[in-house]
Amino acid sequence: MNVAGFCADIERLKADTYRQIGPADFAHLRRIETYGKLATLLGYSTAWIFPNPLTAFALSLGQMTRWLLAHHITHRGYDRVPGIPARYTSKAFARGWRRFVDWFDWLLPAAWDHEHNFLHHYHTGEDTDPDVAERHMESLRAIHLPNWMKLFAIAVLACTWKIIYYAPNSLCVLDPDSRKRLQHENITYLTVWNLVDFRRRSVRRLWLSCYLPYGIVHFGLVPLAFLPLGTTAAWYVLFNKLLAEAFTNIHSFLVIAPNHTADDLYRFSFHYDRKEEFYVTQVMGSANYHCGGEFTDYMSCWLNYQIEHHLFPDLPMRQYSRIQPEVKALCEKHGIPYRQESVFRRFGRLLDVAVGKTSMRQLEAFPRPAMAGEVSPGN
Repeated sequence: MNVAGFCADIERLKADTYRQIGPADFAHLRRIETYGKLATLLGYSTAWIFPNPLTAFALSLGQMTRWLLAHHITHRGYDRVPGIPARYTSKAFARGWRRFVDWFDWLLPAAWDHEHNFLHHYHTGEDTDPDVAERHMESLRAIHLPNWMKLFAIAVLACTWKIIYYAPNSLCVLDPDSRKRLQHENITYLTVWNLVDFRRRSVRRLWLSCYLPYGIVHFGLVPLAFLPLGTTAAWYVLFNKLLAEAFTNIHSFLVIAPNHTADDLYRFSFHYDRKEEFYVTQVMGSANYHCGGEFTDYMSCWLNYQIEHHLFPDLPMRQYSRIQPEVKALCEKHGIPYRQESVFRRFGRLLDVAVGKTSMRQLEAFPRPAMAGEVSPGN
């Protein structure tokens, strides 16, 4: 690998891309936001008529769009857009009372900002990365059960993972009293087995900040708002909301979980100590899906550009499709392995790791001698 050359080219591309950010990026953001609002409108306008998967999918897509927007906005992706309204910047979006307007989900935005935007992105694949799926699935990988039973357990996880994994996993990175960010050594993650252990301050905070607000509004107040149309209508809304919840969990699990877990991706036993190492480990620990076309990108939540996103986490969505071919070419030029397959093929690789059929690659130390010579990307 030509590590130094790759870093130099990536830095030049980064500077050029920052100069390209402008009003067109904000227009694109608003268009994507409109897609989500239309989906939500369609969902609620039909939710009271009868239970059906199309209504549930529309509600799910509207909710998923809010997460999509939150992901890129809280990453400071639109902070550089000239004249952008403050509510679309990282300092205002989903902050305080705006959480209930901008991104009202199971997750607490301030907690997810630290867990994902910092701990995951700047410790990708390391032991201090809170989102290493292989580590979270060690018990499932090791247990002696038929694969179909393990796959059934993963299916249950996929339908509920924002509730039983993401909400508690992200909230644990904040002090339960002061809500200040915790250092890695002070974080104690919750598991599905102690989510009702109310002796823990972190569990009480989880229920008060995440579970109860979301559950009361989405599965209580929203169905009750349809009571003027009849009791049956309210029950239909509740059913469609519950089905939509399963859909949005499955959708997010499908496009998020495989990004960093496969037998051709790396876990790292070290933390990079220079920019060159950071760029290379981000590529070696990430994978893309098929790119191109706004529908494909939208349904993938722009996570099909995961390599580009990890190299430049603070870019608007629109810029990733523009730079993706160049990033791929630079990886090929400098001998950096660039992984890209369909989302379903990547999901299959994730399942193989989850059931213990395969394992991720492990890199014990960064191969610094490669900066002066050549080495096979697989070594």
